[in-house]
Amino acid sequence: MEIAAGQFKAQCLKLMDEVQNRREEIIITKHGKPIAKLVPFEETPVSVLGFLRNTVLTSGDIVSPIDETWKVNA
Repeated sequence: MEIAAGQFKAQCLKLMDEVQNRREEIIITKHGKPIAKLVPFEETPVSVLGFLRNTVLTSGDIVSPIDETWKVNA
């Protein structure tokens, strides 16, 4: 669907609802030339895998055993 910018301005909210409901894009024109496109928003689901990638910083050697005695109260 194509619509002139002036008409789009007057009907913007209604057209946004139409795009959402029909899942169709609207081309907005000015003097007959396309200047913008209104498309339905598609939310991409966040993957659980790799969600925390690059959020943890390590400092020093985290693999070797430590030479520290822990006291346990039983």
